[in-house]
Amino acid sequence: MRKIALISDTHSYIGDDVVRHLKNHDEIWHAGDIGVLKTYEYLESLGKPIRAVYGNIDGYELRAFLPKDLSFRCEGVDVFMTHIGGYPKRYKSRVRDILLDKRPKLYICGHSHILKVIYDKSFDILHMNPGACGKHGFHAIRTMLSFEIESSDIKNAKVIELGKRGAI
Repeated sequence: MRKIALISDTHSYIGDDVVRHLKNHDEIWHAGDIGVLKTYEYLESLGKPIRAVYGNIDGYELRAFLPKDLSFRCEGVDVFMTHIGGYPKRYKSRVRDILLDKRPKLYICGHSHILKVIYDKSFDILHMNPGACGKHGFHAIRTMLSFEIESSDIKNAKVIELGKRGAI
């Protein structure tokens, strides 16, 4: 079993509240817009495996070693992650083609700053967007997701609300 912390849109900010939650997980997955290399290095210093993609605000330092798209397998679950990808019935055409080709069980994106967990029957896929846990953007509440993957099952998903964006 793997306990996953899913974050996105940190925009160069990782609060102590986020770190407290990250420490209780086996892996950290970041769906892009990390901000600066120093933020990624800070996440690495927590000593957890990190799976991440770069986002539209991430510069050349992060793009030099992070992919735009990431496909991997975790505990029997095929996962596809990208930063900008859209939602069920509104996928970006590039992402729709990848989802049809790879047929992952879990599709993750960020970018919108809006937390969503949606099962898409037509693609037989679970979509997750953790919202934004950083303090920059238009979101009102900072959020992240926690879930477990065990024996090809995704379970115990929890929304973690971190408080108002401006109340940091």
